[in-house]
Amino acid sequence: MPACDLDAADPLAGYVDRFVTGGDVQAYLDGNSLGRPLRVTADRVRDFVTDEWGGRLIRGWDERWFDLPRTLGDRIASLTLGAGPGQTVVGESTTVWIYKLVRAALALHPGRTEIVIDRSNFPTDRYLVEGIAAETGAVVRWVEPDFGSGVTVDLLDDVVGESTAVVVVTHVDYRSGFLLDAPAVAALVRDRGALLLLDVCHSAGSVPIELEDWGVDLAVGCTYKYLNGGPGSPAFAYVAQRLLGHIVQPIWGWMGAAAPFEMGQGYVPAAGVQRMISGTPPVFGMLPMMDMLDLVAEVGVPAIRAKSLALTSFALDLVDSDLAPRGVTVSSPRDSRRRGGHITIDHPDFQVITARLWTQGIIPDFRRPHGIRLGLSPLSTTFDEVARGVAAIAAEIAG
Repeated sequence: MPACDLDAADPLAGYVDRFVTGGDVQAYLDGNSLGRPLRVTADRVRDFVTDEWGGRLIRGWDERWFDLPRTLGDRIASLTLGAGPGQTVVGESTTVWIYKLVRAALALHPGRTEIVIDRSNFPTDRYLVEGIAAETGAVVRWVEPDFGSGVTVDLLDDVVGESTAVVVVTHVDYRSGFLLDAPAVAALVRDRGALLLLDVCHSAGSVPIELEDWGVDLAVGCTYKYLNGGPGSPAFAYVAQRLLGHIVQPIWGWMGAAAPFEMGQGYVPAAGVQRMISGTPPVFGMLPMMDMLDLVAEVGVPAIRAKSLALTSFALDLVDSDLAPRGVTVSSPRDSRRRGGHITIDHPDFQVITARLWTQGIIPDFRRPHGIRLGLSPLSTTFDEVARGVAAIAAEIAG
């Protein structure tokens, strides 16, 4: 079906106009890396500056800001994570959260010395695990997934054992888009007595997640992708309720103390998920995602997922018809049950071609060694944009 007909039949087409567009962009195909801002966010930011920050000043901490990491965390949890209140908090970068949770997981299992992670995981996750191992004397056990695929239960079955303290895996692979069988992985890790840390950066807000039903122990996700929080917006961490009474995170800061405003001697952690916070949270950076969470609540993750699958299926059809004859291969799952919200295609010339596409206002991103990643954000991406992007890639290959 032509792109114009798909857009006309799309039940979510009306939401595209709620996002800021303009400039020279003809097709934005990188919404899984940085989501577009919502138009209403400009009003929210202006009102915050004039009314809350400018009008209430330091009183804002007592009136709303101090609780915002937890109240906003609860909203992310209920709308996108399948988790109840009191287990999710916003406030650090993804990097800091992963560091804190891996260290905390090791401390919960002092007799276990191994961290399991895959070589296809995002660099930050891998680098952190290597650094923590060097810092603590832990051993890294590597999983070796196939290129274009991802971590499976069978692969983990070979490396997760009685010495495993924590398994660090990603729900949707950042390059291939492979969607992990998270319930099965969680069951395996639990059966081996280890803890599971699930990276949901590329799935929160686009793929249904049920952390509590799956039995996930720990999770981390960013908010500037499908939650449209803006560049560098703070990430979130989830700690299952069953762990909150005895988990100890390694970066002791005043905001995570039991009595932060007493400024007393000696650190005593706060009760509940508040203990996971370290320093003063970036309140200003939390504002944009509030509008996207309102939109997610209005539309619902199931409808968002349906549009996401329609976009990626349409993209795959175009790749097969227009790009495969020109030597392009697909490095993402074709089975929709194992595919997240983006696809990656490969060609030897894609690094140079990506740079040329950007000058034309066609914006995908490049992933080494020679991949173009088409990130299709369901509420802000049209089928016409996908068609324009694939046509532009075909034209560049043809020369």
